[in-house]
Amino acid sequence: MAATGDVEDLLRSLVRTASVNPRGGPVAPGLGEAAVAEVVRDWLAARGIKAELREVEPGRPNVVATVPGRDPRAVLLESHLDTVETDGMTVDPFAGAVRDGRLYGRGACDAKGPLAAFMLAAAELAAGDPPPFGVVLAAVMDEEHAYRGVLDLVDDLADTELVGAVVGEPTGLVPVVAHKGCVRYTVRTLGVAGHSSRPAEAVNAISLMGRVIEHLAAAEPGVAPHPLLGGATRTATRIRGGTGPNTVPGTCEIDVDRRTLPGEDPYAVWERESAELAALLPGRIEVDEPFTVDHALDTPAASPVPAALARALARAGRDGTARGMPFGTDASKLALAGVPAVVLGPGALDDAHSAAESVALADVALAARIVADTVRGVVA
Repeated sequence: MAATGDVEDLLRSLVRTASVNPRGGPVAPGLGEAAVAEVVRDWLAARGIKAELREVEPGRPNVVATVPGRDPRAVLLESHLDTVETDGMTVDPFAGAVRDGRLYGRGACDAKGPLAAFMLAAAELAAGDPPPFGVVLAAVMDEEHAYRGVLDLVDDLADTELVGAVVGEPTGLVPVVAHKGCVRYTVRTLGVAGHSSRPAEAVNAISLMGRVIEHLAAAEPGVAPHPLLGGATRTATRIRGGTGPNTVPGTCEIDVDRRTLPGEDPYAVWERESAELAALLPGRIEVDEPFTVDHALDTPAASPVPAALARALARAGRDGTARGMPFGTDASKLALAGVPAVVLGPGALDDAHSAAESVALADVALAARIVADTVRGVVA
């Protein structure tokens, strides 16, 4: 098991290296994923693990490392390099300060804590007898925005036979085999602009949108609930409308976040809901094509890697019961490519993206031991 000092040194080096996702814009000086990718590569290489940077976009690489096993097939350990923004943080986002056994900073929980655990597990496996299956450790870019890192990884590993994957996210060391997907789209109401002194001569697009928002809140998606995830949801998340305080608005827009369940096709959901909303106000509504699409995850708990993880958790005195969670992860992209994936990591979701983001160092160390034990225990 990794020593507390080793965990602290590694995680602090990751947190101190800023890797804020530019969200499709230019990479700000000193940010982006390139610098932390080099930290990951160099730390692994210093422990005899073959690791290389594989550029996805200019200056924004994935890191891919391998530990040989007795079987040419491999278990994938995947987590991400990027973090969300630091605005509003109440702790120094890049200091990696430690208080009461917790390390603070942006990404400490999501997902540099899980990534550190995977790195420590890979180093432990590389230092001993070859594990039954090889290990591919991937630290990817852009998870917090458009998932380009994992999508590139899927193509990159097309010729590698993977028996399954563990995806690192803060789950409180609970194994997650199911999560919701999403489809996000823009709805636009079409009114007739006019002078606010004569509103009867215009058609107020904001008033029309009120009816749409009311409908979305009242009419739940007609989908049977999932045993681990509950029901599907849809929520209006942003609104834009109006051009001035004395003008009746001719258009208004909202963004809709529809959380999908396993078995739902996001594009089919969008088509169905587009027709539903168009019928609500005929001739007065437009629905744009989705700007975000992500599939749900539903991995059988009995598949090799989740089953091995459940056994490793039990040996560590933890509950290995498979769970579901509402947020999305890279695991759904891997599962869509045919790689059964389970999500696990130290840290609580409530700490992710928070003003005082942190993770318990003892949980990172325990996660490393559980992941290494999982790899050793895979039967496929």
